[in-house]
Amino acid sequence: MELEACFKIGYVQKTHGLKGEVTIALEPGAPDDFEEITSIFLEVKGRLVPYFLEAISFKGDKAFVKFDDVNTSEEASLLKGASLYLPKTARPKSKRGEFYNDEIIGFIVNDASAGKLGNVVRVENEEVNPLLIVLQGEKEIAIPINAPFITSVNKSAKKIEVDLPEGLLDL
Repeated sequence: MELEACFKIGYVQKTHGLKGEVTIALEPGAPDDFEEITSIFLEVKGRLVPYFLEAISFKGDKAFVKFDDVNTSEEASLLKGASLYLPKTARPKSKRGEFYNDEIIGFIVNDASAGKLGNVVRVENEEVNPLLIVLQGEKEIAIPINAPFITSVNKSAKKIEVDLPEGLLDL
């Protein structure tokens, strides 16, 4: 499985107990039905390696996971810091007008009055106040996602229409 075909749902924070369990910090976009998942990909040395889940429990935004064939705290400690991924096909399809942050990378952004601004290169501050970062030549433009500036998202045309207030592009 290629990294581009997956989305990050968290990372292994630390070992938990003596029987190979780990504590996982979950990302805000992690699926709600996490306990239904039977396998997951861990990024190990830049490659995605499949792991099967033997058991899982939750406490807040953390999950305690026991992987098959990881039976000691020493084996579990080798996984510390590894990012966790699921195939993008495993997440629910986003609703009309909504989007996952990673699926809009490369989209063209057009402003109602300024015209084409550039392409989305990334989303920053995903948890608190997410910003759409648009590259316009050498300049990066930050557009708040939660503000009323985004008027439409066309996934098939890979375009985002915005109506920015006067002066925002000068920041």
